[in-house]
Amino acid sequence: MKPQPSARTSATVAPDDATRLRVLVIAELANPDWVSVPLVGWSHFQALARRVDAHLATQIRNRENILKTGLSPDQLTAIDTRRIERLTDKLLHLLRAGMVGTTATALSVLAYYEFERRLWRTFGARIRRGEFDVVHRLTPLSPTVPSIIAARCAKAGVPFVIGPLNGGLRWAPEFDHVRRSTREWLSYVREAYKLLPGQRDTLRHASAIICGSRDTREQIPAPYQQKTVYYPENAIDPSRFDRRVTGAAGNPVRVAFVGRLVPLKGCDMLIEAAAPLVRAGRLALDIIGDGPQMPDLRTLAERDGLGAGIFAGWVPHAELQHRLTQSDVFAFPSIHDFGGAVVLEAMALGLVPVVVAYGGPGELVSPATGVAIPMGSREEIVARLRGALETLVARPDSIRAMGERARERVLTHFTWEAKAAQTLEVYRWARGERSKPDFGMPIPDQGRLEPCSPPAVT
Repeated sequence: MKPQPSARTSATVAPDDATRLRVLVIAELANPDWVSVPLVGWSHFQALARRVDAHLATQIRNRENILKTGLSPDQLTAIDTRRIERLTDKLLHLLRAGMVGTTATALSVLAYYEFERRLWRTFGARIRRGEFDVVHRLTPLSPTVPSIIAARCAKAGVPFVIGPLNGGLRWAPEFDHVRRSTREWLSYVREAYKLLPGQRDTLRHASAIICGSRDTREQIPAPYQQKTVYYPENAIDPSRFDRRVTGAAGNPVRVAFVGRLVPLKGCDMLIEAAAPLVRAGRLALDIIGDGPQMPDLRTLAERDGLGAGIFAGWVPHAELQHRLTQSDVFAFPSIHDFGGAVVLEAMALGLVPVVVAYGGPGELVSPATGVAIPMGSREEIVARLRGALETLVARPDSIRAMGERARERVLTHFTWEAKAAQTLEVYRWARGERSKPDFGMPIPDQGRLEPCSPPAVT
């Protein structure tokens, strides 16, 4: 495809009903009953299937759960690579005491090569016959996992779209000790993924590369930057968020945190930052989640005079919405989070997000809809986080207005329908039917959303 000039495009684009494209959607990870990447893969596919004639190729382990949704078996092909996955799982188990995050991704490449080899055996002839207008690899999300069929699609004259890719967020140097404590040793040699078979061919032969974060986009080599389009991979289903915060902000202002209690999520920094306000009776903390850091956090809370009552532990997902709507602010000071789906979910309920402007959360929150504090040392983040909370507590009347703007931002730009509309425009570009879409980077608010004054955090 010959690149065309870029044109700013609204995040929500009306579908073109004149011609429904025939799209083979590859989502090895796609499951309506799971969370994280599998739910992203399924939700994105489901929204796409309302706009194009989509056929899903996925791993066989997802088949039963997908068919329960009512998807026609004619729209689904399940591919079985469980044998090789069992081997890589055993290897990962042997390494589990050492390095899991980056290592798990690295080992998954072996199984994915087999997945695409079997996929081409099933669909190769149909792709060459022109039965599909676009082939879209939706998952894996990781930019380190190459595609061995990108070149084959290009040879067949069928546009190959990949993404949204997201991952490989660099560790901030101020928190390299956290990387060491989590034993992410392979992250130090992560660039070696560029030597994997098919990595260069994937980028060379892709018609469009969707990047789910600015950091991932920066990792794309210069010769292929003209193929990139940016929009975050996460979104929400409005039907799953039927509650919202109502009434005036409380006194004390209630601040919630949801997440696994591990050092990179920054819950210890939140407790330390909020402690003076909690002791003064101006703020109440609700820590929802559990994890290996819990004993240390309880000790910290006791030391700072907060007590154990701030810890809710894990809350069933069915009850989480109700619990969150009892709060006013959602504080999530993660220092290494490339996605941030939980931030979107809190915003959809009308909570004001307070995040660190690093990685995914910082790209979801705008000045009009929340507070994104700059990255820095632990001491700097604690001070900035405390300043943001003090400002919100001093201006409780500003909280609901900002929360409503946060909710509007999510419902405008970060639903799966909006995501599918963006993806459809990428398909049209890949087929040479329009200029390169530009949704903004990060995606801007509607013009009527004005920043709240304050807070301004430096």
